[in-house]
Amino acid sequence: MANIKSAIKRAELAEIRTQRNRTVKTSVKSAARKVESALVAGDGNAAEQAYRGAASLIDKAVSKGVLHKNTAARKKARLAKRIASSKA
Repeated sequence: MANIKSAIKRAELAEIRTQRNRTVKTSVKSAARKVESALVAGDGNAAEQAYRGAASLIDKAVSKGVLHKNTAARKKARLAKRIASSKA
């Protein structure tokens, strides 16, 4: 552990940010799993609704700096591709 007061504060803030980032990433993964489970169940409408929610969470993660914009685009594209392939 750090001895200097400013270093101690930095370490505490890093821990707080890590927890916040972990929460956001977990919610993004959960939203993606909802899309996948709707697709497995064969419910296209539920999958599209879940995709809208997942895309919104992914975009929020980008705005908070948790995800890189290209990572977010890749995640959304993969989900959209899965939905499109289930319709065909």
